[in-house]
Amino acid sequence: MSISAKMVKELREKTGVGMMDCKKALVKTEGDIDAAIKFLREKGLSKAAAKADRATSEGLVHSYIHTNGKLGVLVEVKCETDFVARTDDFVALCKDIAMHIAASNPMSVSADDIDPKLIEAEREIYRNKALNDGKPEKIVDKIVDGQIKKFLKESCLLEQEFVKDPDKTVLDLLNEAIARLGENIQVSRFTRFALGEK
Repeated sequence: MSISAKMVKELREKTGVGMMDCKKALVKTEGDIDAAIKFLREKGLSKAAAKADRATSEGLVHSYIHTNGKLGVLVEVKCETDFVARTDDFVALCKDIAMHIAASNPMSVSADDIDPKLIEAEREIYRNKALNDGKPEKIVDKIVDGQIKKFLKESCLLEQEFVKDPDKTVLDLLNEAIARLGENIQVSRFTRFALGEK
């Protein structure tokens, strides 16, 4: 059976599990959404969605300095308890996220953190470019929506493909850690420093 992107999206929205794990579950259950949810629950992966509203008041501020000393990142990753914050698994997660930020230079943690004026300015640029390229007026809005979606995927940390495994996003990485560690985990903020940049 062919597994459509729509089916994967539906399962992801219902469980909060990463897209690749959703696709694997759907393949395993031959496209049966309910069976896929059960399969993910049995694997412990759908826990992430259930924990998303729990308070995160502990965690770490992790630093990463690239070997040449010209690039550095500070990232605040929060969890529910100090016990989890001190585990090797949580520290490794923080390190992976900091290294990803150094390599990918995201603009914000999520789309909610981007100034709506910037998105509107980008929308106008894409619209004018599409019209200047001679695209028909009736499809320009679809083109612009696609470009905005791509812009957000490239600009927002949680939407970016994880540099160490492009088959998953940083959000997928977080959801896997939530399932393993049993606590809500969130990236609160980050700062990336590059020598000579403002």
